[in-house]
Parts: sequence; C-alpha cells; structure tokens
Amino acid sequence: MVVTQENERGNAQQTAQQTAQSTATVNGGPSAPRASSAQEIAESLRERIRTGDLKPGDRLPTQAELADEFGVERGAVRQALRALQDDGLLSNVSKGSPPRIAEAAPVREEPQPTLVGLAPRLTDAFAARRVRIDVVCHTAETLMVALSEPMRLIHEGRLRPEAIELRVLVPSRDITLAFPVSATGDGEEDAVIHRRWTQMRDAQAQVLRHNLMSLRATHGIDVRVTFRALPFTPPVKLYLLDGEEALLGYYTLTRREEGWGDGTLDMFDALGSKSLLFSFVKSAGRRDAVFVAESQKWFDALWETISTELSLSA
Repeated sequence: MVVTQENERGNAQQTAQQTAQSTATVNGGPSAPRASSAQEIAESLRERIRTGDLKPGDRLPTQAELADEFGVERGAVRQALRALQDDGLLSNVSKGSPPRIAEAAPVREEPQPTLVGLAPRLTDAFAARRVRIDVVCHTAETLMVALSEPMRLIHEGRLRPEAIELRVLVPSRDITLAFPVSATGDGEEDAVIHRRWTQMRDAQAQVLRHNLMSLRATHGIDVRVTFRALPFTPPVKLYLLDGEEALLGYYTLTRREEGWGDGTLDMFDALGSKSLLFSFVKSAGRRDAVFVAESQKWFDALWETISTELSLSA
C-alpha cells in the first residue's frame, strides 16, 4: 500500500512537470521563462533586505519554500544563501533551521574624498586599546591632517589607547618619480619639482612623528612611528586600520600650476586629499575580509623586502 501511494505521488509529480513543460512549450518553447539562477535569487533577497521587506532578525523561509518560490532545486538556494552569508547579511546559518537576517547588516557608504573620509575612520581605529595603522602614500600630508581629530580626542580624554604603532611607506627621494613631474619635460623644472616634493614629504613626516611621539610624555602612551622608503611611486594610497579595515584610493593625475620661489611650476601631479576612498571592512563578509588580509600581506611584504630605511631631512 505504501509503495502504491509513493508511486501515485511520483506519477502526479511527473504529470505536473510534463504539464508545466507543455505549457512552457506552447507559450514560447525554448525562450519561455526559466528558473532563477543562484545569483538572481541572492539579488532578489538582497533587494528585500535593502528595502526593509526583510528586517534584521527576521527568519528566512526554508530552503524548500525558497526553492518552490523561485522554481529551482535546493542546490541553487544553498548557493544563494552562501553568497548572502559571505556578504555578512545572514546570521545563524546552519543546517538545523533557516538563517536570520543579520542584526547589523553592513551598509556600504558612498566613497568620500580622503580628507573627508579618513578622519572619522582613524577616530574609530584609535578607540582600540592597541592601535595599529599601516599606510602607503605619496606624502603624509592628508594623514597628518586627518590625525588631528583622534589626537584632539586623546587630549580631551575621550580616547585612551595604551599603544599606537604607525608604519608609513613613501617613495624614496633617490628615485625618478612618476609624479609630480614637469608637464613640459623641462629637466631643470623637474629637478625643482623633485626638490620641492622632497622638502614637503620630509616636513610633513616630521610634524606627524612629533605630534604622535608627544603623546608619550603627555599621556604615557607607548608610541612607535616608523617611515620606510619605496623604490617606486605608488599609484594608489592604502590605509590599514587595526587589521579590520582597508581604505583604498587611486591617485588621479592632473595638470596644474603652482607658485614656487620666484616662478611657477607647470606639472602633472595628484591631489591626494581629493582621491576617493573605498572602504573594505573585515566584518562585512568573506570578500572584504580577504581583501583586508591580502592588502595587509602586500604591505608587510613591501615593508620587509624592498623598502629601505628612510632618513628625514631636518
């Protein structure tokens, strides 16, 4: 009797599938609507989360219910759920029960210019007990300005780190820079531009180091600030904050003129403070976490291999 019922159910399912296939053929044959892909399922669920149809803490339908809704096998549903889990949008992911929408689903902020976006990120990073900041940049100008906010909060007693370690990689003065360079190809002007850049790089680094090292005397914070020189001009700027966040910005070159001494320098240069910063947060999902980890590996490799000790002019 059990076998007969199972056969009847199987025949009914087969008939339903054949009917659906026949309907699809009548309505357009091979071009009829197809089942959703795993990517389409994930995008549909992301949209429901974004619009608030699915709120933090809500439980998703079961895999069987989602498979029925989207007309797919459960394998496609599982792939979609894995993608949402990697993005940090799901919590309580297990085989025992449907997952829930994460309570703190990450919100991607629009990228902001470095001078605008860096200071609040540094302030958050300085809330840690032991602060670690690694930077690849062309000069320390933007970093020097952005650090004024967490420095102010430390002096006000609102931030109390026990230790601060800052490592900065900048181009060596002994290389031919990719930028800034003379826009006219004038060798004498190039020499002046290079001298100007070196003076600015060293002055900004000296101020940055002095400001941070003063926290030793005023607040008893263990501070270490180290600069090393790169044998190339980095095309991007990178800020690594406490191993939790990576901020990446592209140096975009423009032609500009600037007064220097008694004359004017016509050069191709990048305004680093206006470079948009793209944020990758370790807790936002697997892809961001991998980006942060690989960025840290890249920095550490440069620091430990081809970079050299940097001597700052007085």
